[in-house]
Amino acid sequence: MSSQQPQQQPAIASLATLLKAASDPLRLQILQVLGSNSFAASELSALLGLAQSRLSHHLKVLAQAEWVEAKREGNTLFYRRRLPNWHGSKEVAALQQAVFAAVNHAERQPAVEEALLKIEQQRSAQSQAYFAEQGDISNDPVLAYSDDYQDLAAKMLRRALPEKATSALEIGPGEGHFLTRIAPWFQHLVGIDRSTSMLDRAQEHFATHAMPPTELVQGNWPHNAPAQQFDAVILNMVLHHLAHPADSFIAAARRLKPKGVLLITELCEHQQHWTKEKCGHVWLGFAAEDLQRWAAEAGLVPQEVQFLALRNGFQIQVRSFVA
Repeated sequence: MSSQQPQQQPAIASLATLLKAASDPLRLQILQVLGSNSFAASELSALLGLAQSRLSHHLKVLAQAEWVEAKREGNTLFYRRRLPNWHGSKEVAALQQAVFAAVNHAERQPAVEEALLKIEQQRSAQSQAYFAEQGDISNDPVLAYSDDYQDLAAKMLRRALPEKATSALEIGPGEGHFLTRIAPWFQHLVGIDRSTSMLDRAQEHFATHAMPPTELVQGNWPHNAPAQQFDAVILNMVLHHLAHPADSFIAAARRLKPKGVLLITELCEHQQHWTKEKCGHVWLGFAAEDLQRWAAEAGLVPQEVQFLALRNGFQIQVRSFVA
């Protein structure tokens, strides 16, 4: 009898590599942490209490098996989960998606939660300072006037809304212009903003318009958002100011009624690093793959996407997702 080993099929070999890379508890913990955001190696090292050399080995294994990928922002590499390739083997993609869902729902260690909060505070400090000084981010002439995208966003929302929609929640409503625009379609509106001055301006703006019952909540999203469910959740030019943008998709999905709509207006990925200092941005926009991956992991289905080019060279993407 021949002692020669049978040749493995490429698909089987790839599957074996994928499963072997995910079989280590520490690597599963890395995938769990990357479910909430992208992190630099130094941040992951602090989050997980690992030496950089040991962490680098695990990241290399995960990258070779296409569980994670690295994305450069300035001089720093940020690691994130790799989007499952649904154009290849659907079975393998479904397996990856199932693993991501499982680690998402697993309880995180208290030490990791504490470290995540510390990183969030560090990332948010500059953005919060900008909010305190400038107030309304939705109408920043450095990037875009709200009128540049609000008409497009409102029309997309209208097309995606279920019949007999009654309620909507907007995160970071600023002076309330978008809520005013969509008010005729709803019986109840809620806006949550961490800026008291912005909520005061929104209240003044509402006083000059015919509005349904409208509730304004002072606090941070998603921690202080109402627990009730809505027909629409709206984030206009907000994600790039948040320390953990991926969490917004999960939080929004939990607050959507069946067939409810998540509307996202956001900057496309760019390399204008000055926006972090001048505009308080935490992120340099987002690639389409980021938003699609986070929506899929939250159980949301993409509906429509449109792009808007601005005179200053930035590009805006408007996207709708349905629960």
